Amino acid sequence: MLRFELPAGLRLVHEMVIPIRWGDMDAFGHLNNTVYFRFMESARVEWTRQVVGGSPAEEGPVIVNAFCNFLREFTYPGDVLVRTFVGEVGRSSLDTYVTMALSDDPERVHAEGGARIVWVNYAQRKAVPLPPAMRGLAAS
Repeated sequence: MLRFELPAGLRLVHEMVIPIRWGDMDAFGHLNNTVYFRFMESARVEWTRQVVGGSPAEEGPVIVNAFCNFLREFTYPGDVLVRTFVGEVGRSSLDTYVTMALSDDPERVHAEGGARIVWVNYAQRKAVPLPPAMRGLAAS
């Protein structure tokens, strides 16, 4: 079984609750696999906006890889607590990790995943240093 392990020593940087919508379910009555990635994306975008503000026009994040381990199914109705953690921080990139649990049972993780973010100048299509606010928060 292929499974990516979340490393030890991660720093919690953000939490949000996302409701499970009826339309998020698949034909088998559980949360469609693609929705887990949307939940991770929503949390990552909200966290990034809180740290660096607004929508970056010239520079911003690009995801270079992403993964998800599906541990338990989610079903409708429910609210998912998405916790975002930061791991290794480089000059222009950082590793983010996420756990997803029901908000009324936050310690029972249903899915975990992550993504590597590279900060990019969009016009030049080149990696640039992380914004100081993001680098400072990630390193704390």
